[in-house]
Amino acid sequence: MGVLNTLLRAVTWWNGQTLNTQFYTWRKGVKVGEDEQGNIFYRNRDDTKRWVIYNGEAEASRVSPDWHGWLHYTYDASPTDKPLPHKSWEKPHHENLTGTALAYAPAGSIRRSEPVERRDYEPWTPE
Repeated sequence: MGVLNTLLRAVTWWNGQTLNTQFYTWRKGVKVGEDEQGNIFYRNRDDTKRWVIYNGEAEASRVSPDWHGWLHYTYDASPTDKPLPHKSWEKPHHENLTGTALAYAPAGSIRRSEPVERRDYEPWTPE
């Protein structure tokens, strides 16, 4: 199984890092921090490049707004060095669940296991 995993990492990018990314990170990367999901953030020595190594599936919505701002040079300091102040009304960050079994399904949706009985609708029947 080790050979198969190594081969898959050489040609795929959606589940973790490729071998090339791992090699580049080993040679030039400086670890900046880690988020609550286990994603690890790096920069190169002169801070001209910043990147993330995902813990699992490479899904951009898994990066919190704080780290997203740092990755895109909105903030110079990383959230580990200088955490952003948060308001009491802010909700915690969640990844995008569209296309998964956990995606939102409103009442009456055909994706719900038990659709809600509707009393405000009467189906049309031809006479």
